[in-house]
Amino acid sequence: MRTLHWPAWGILALIAGACSGSDDPSPALPEHLTLGNPSGATTDAKQPANYLLSRPQYALSYHRDRGIPNWVSWHLDASWRGAAARQDDFRPDEDLPAGWYHVGGGSYSGSGFDRGHMCPSADRTRTVADNSATFLMTNMVPQASRLNQQTWASLEEYCRTLASQGQELYIVCGSYGRGGTGANGPATTLDQGRVTVPDRCWKVVVVLPVGKDDAARVGGSTRVIAVNLPNDNTVGLNWGSYRVSVDAIEATTGLDLLSAVPADVQQTIEARVDNGPTN
Repeated sequence: MRTLHWPAWGILALIAGACSGSDDPSPALPEHLTLGNPSGATTDAKQPANYLLSRPQYALSYHRDRGIPNWVSWHLDASWRGAAARQDDFRPDEDLPAGWYHVGGGSYSGSGFDRGHMCPSADRTRTVADNSATFLMTNMVPQASRLNQQTWASLEEYCRTLASQGQELYIVCGSYGRGGTGANGPATTLDQGRVTVPDRCWKVVVVLPVGKDDAARVGGSTRVIAVNLPNDNTVGLNWGSYRVSVDAIEATTGLDLLSAVPADVQQTIEARVDNGPTN
């Protein structure tokens, strides 16, 4: 929870909301934004640094000039898992506003960085369409291969294990900074400067038993996993060693995570560093 120094995108979103004329002070959020919209992203093409894309499989805030998302948010429970195969159909996102550059499936080619999913392919195997949606390039950031294929992937798999054990998870992740180190060494951008290589990748996972009214059920004892990892091939394999507090991620990114959770609960769970199991 952040109470000071809101980024410009959040202030603009609040002003837009105040001017909308709505009589409902707390309208229901889409499934993947149940715990909040971290940057107040909207579908206003005049806000290219914080453009909201909300689809059935996940929601995200896209930064046109960085060519990557600021954050991606999604809900995960056993119902999202099925038998659909991995589609591998990396492609531009045609839902971006007209005139914006479309990062392509080959934009990372030869760069030494992986096309790193934010919402993972394996979290969306209920249908072919669900899985295919994860291969839109607005859901990718350039990740060092060791991070993407090992450390990051290990946390993704742990989340799916929790979901298979009767839990439901609300996950939000993103990146910040500029400059990572991939197979070809350091880089700050790809695709002729159109795609920023981030310095760090972070993720926050809220774990709940399956139920209803999820934001209201988050309490002081709810498990919240937060990690902040370097985008570098020297990253360690154990994601648990990169755990931080949600407050620390907010302080670095300027985001307001878990904003739909009651404020007193946010204060407790966002200050805590998880020490639970990692597998």
